[in-house]
Formats: sequence, C-alpha cells, structure tokens
Amino acid sequence: MTATTAPPPIRIGRSAVAALGLLAVSSGALESVVTPTLPLLQRELDMSPAEGALLGIMLLITGALVTPVAGKFGDRYGGKRVLVRLMAVVGVGGLVSSLAPNLPVLLLGQLLQGAMVGALPLSFILVRAHLPEGESKVAIGVVSGLFVAGGMAGTLSAGPVAEGLSRHWMFALPTLAVLGATLLVNRLMPQDPPVPSDGTGIDWPGLVLLSGTLITLMLVLQLAPEAGSQPLALGAFVVLLVAFAAGWIAVERRAASPLVDLRMLARPAVWKSCVLTFMICVGTSGALYLVPQLFDVPTEAYGFGAGATEIGFFLLPGTVAASVAGPLGGMGARRLGSRAVVTAGIVLMAGSLLALAAVHTEIWHLVVAKTAIALGSGLCVTAMVTSTATSVEHSDTGIATSLVLVTRVLGYAVGMQVCGAILTAATPSGSDVPAESAFVTGFVLAGAVTALSLLVARTMSKGVTE
Repeated sequence: MTATTAPPPIRIGRSAVAALGLLAVSSGALESVVTPTLPLLQRELDMSPAEGALLGIMLLITGALVTPVAGKFGDRYGGKRVLVRLMAVVGVGGLVSSLAPNLPVLLLGQLLQGAMVGALPLSFILVRAHLPEGESKVAIGVVSGLFVAGGMAGTLSAGPVAEGLSRHWMFALPTLAVLGATLLVNRLMPQDPPVPSDGTGIDWPGLVLLSGTLITLMLVLQLAPEAGSQPLALGAFVVLLVAFAAGWIAVERRAASPLVDLRMLARPAVWKSCVLTFMICVGTSGALYLVPQLFDVPTEAYGFGAGATEIGFFLLPGTVAASVAGPLGGMGARRLGSRAVVTAGIVLMAGSLLALAAVHTEIWHLVVAKTAIALGSGLCVTAMVTSTATSVEHSDTGIATSLVLVTRVLGYAVGMQVCGAILTAATPSGSDVPAESAFVTGFVLAGAVTALSLLVARTMSKGVTE
C-alpha cells in the first residue's frame, strides 16, 4: 500500500506578504493609541489614576491568555483560519472601544483587542509555511519591523486624532485598517493544512483559572487605595484571588498538557528569568504609566500641561529606542553574554528611574530618562529570552517562554496598578492633580525594585556564545 504524502505548501507572493505587513502596521497602531492619550481618557471618562492603570494593562492580560492557545489552534485548524478569526475579534474589540460611552465598555473593548498579541506569531508561522527559509526570514523581519512602525505611527497620530476629531475616531480609524487588512489576508493568503494532533487538548480549566487570577489581582490592586472605605469588598476580592491562584496552581500541576507548566520553575535558569522579568517589568511599567501622567499635570501646579498630541511626540524617542534595543541586545548577548547585557540594562533603567525621582522639572528630563528606560528594558528582555531559550531543551522552549510571558504580564500589571494606586491615594478630594510627592514615590519604588533585580542577575550564567 502506497503511503500518501501531503502536497507541498503553496508558495506565496509579495502581495500576500504585503497584506500581512499591512495587518502588522494597523495592529501596531491600534495597540499603541492608549498610552499617549491615557490622561485624556481619564478626564473624559472620569477615571481615577488607578482605573487608568487598569485600562493600560487590559490588552496585555488577554495577550497572555490567548498566545499559548492560538498556537495550538493554529496547528489544529490551520494558521490562516485562526489568524483571520482572531483579527475579527480584534476588529470587534476596536469597534467596541470606539463606541464606548464609559470605562466598563472600554475595558471590554481592550480585552477583545488583546487577541492581536496571539495573532502576530501566527503571521510568522504562515510565512514560514509558504516561503523557503531564507525568504521567510526576510519576510518575518519585514512584518516585525512594520508592526513596530505601526506602533510609532499610532503613538504620534492618536493625540491629533483624539483632539482634532474625538477619542472615538482614535480607535475607529486603525480598527477599519485592521479589518481591511484582514480581508486582504483572507483573500491573498492560501490555506495551510492542519498539523496532525499530538493527542493533547487545550487546558481550558487552567485558562479559566488563570483569567480569574489575573483579573481579580487587578481589582485588588485597584481597590487598595480605597481600603478604608471599602474593606469588605477588598477582603472578598483578596479571598477570591487566593482561591483562583491556588486552584490554578493545583490544576496546572496535574494537567497532562498544562497551559503553563509550573514544574519548569524548578530549573534555576527558568525561575531566575521569571523573577528578573517580573522585577524589570515593574520598573518599566512605572515609567510607562507615570511619565505621561506627569506630562499632563497643569503648568500652574508642577507639570507641563501637555496635550495628547504633545505627549505622543515626547514618547516617540522611547518607542524608537525600544525598537532598536532588540537587535542591540541580541548582538550584545552573542558577544558579551546574557548576564553582561542584562546587568547593563538594569543599571541604565534603575539609574534613570532614580534620576527622575530627583529631577523632573524640564521636559527633556522626562524624554531622556524615558528613552533610556525603554532602551534598558529592551536590552534586558532580549538577553533574558536568549538566555532562557538556550538553557532548556528545544522541546521545552515554548513552555519556558509561556512562563516568562505570564510573569511579564504580572510585572506590568503590578507596576502600573501600584503606581496608579499611589497617585489615587495622593489626590486630594475635589482635585484631579496628585501631590508631586506621589510621582517621586512611584519613581523611587520602580527604581528600587529594578535595582534589587541585580541580586538575581549576578547569579545568571554568563551565557557567552562561542
């Protein structure tokens, strides 16, 4: 009996790669519109700083949940089919965000938009399936670069659109571009055959419990500044958080194919990467949240009275620095070793955060420090990913990466929510301007956590590639 072989994949042309590139640009733009306009959104929707911090990380939470599942669905049903459906969810989320009359609806829109985090890796899988290795590397580089470019475009354009038209159009325009690009991908990209199943299913209980854990953690951190007025509500959410977290740990330890294999944490290289990722992301998120808020403080107080357009312009150098940090971190890890690059990044970040706490009276102080923090964070993340990927077996790379992804989200969530809680607690009744000391406290706390990560970094292997 003659064995049947699968037909070779259809080779794609430049038009299909261009459609993926257009999808990357529009997705990057949609992902980046909240950061420069967060102070504006807080005013228009009457949000507290803590609620603004929750809005800032909602997209990341969905990304942490969707990414490990998207790959399995892509193998099971075909990458193109899953990609198109994920982007349809993103489109719905963008439309919900554009029409949102209040914070709860906007949070729902951001939650749906987070599906784009799982869609970008599927684009890379499709490119590798339909192009030779050399051409696929070039195409992946182009799509990655266009996603970064889209983020820069979103950072610059969100303010002018929100101020010139409305916050609704700020979400609507990139969403329409996402939907148009998705239609092009659906038309131009051929179907890829599903990969035979390995017999393992989706860890739905683990996914549900992890979702509950992350969302409840956000609610606990948001309610913390109001603990005196709502002690019962905060206590109930703390109990619920403990129950979700304990249930998730129990399920993941017993699951045949866990969403996040916690047993990997027994390996020193993995737990060190997770601890470092968490601490560094706490520092990064402190600057990511506090700097735009400080730009927005009125000039008659102690700030700069910057609008959303100006804030986007001031944040652009940091976005550029983050985009070049990846290649620089990769080259540095190859030549000097991962530990040296991580240490340099931590020193740069901690020094910049503590400098901001001491000196923040001029716009250039914030621009330079935010750029240095973005560069240092990018160096650290790239070097840690390299270190983790080379310290485990090839078959365990995905498991280790999922652990780092979850701790990254936790770091950003905790950092932003704590800084939001600090500003909320320091805002006098009847005012929307926090005390300046709250920003100093936030920068010092973020800088101290980042500096303490040096104690873990010094125990890393050098990781020099010969």
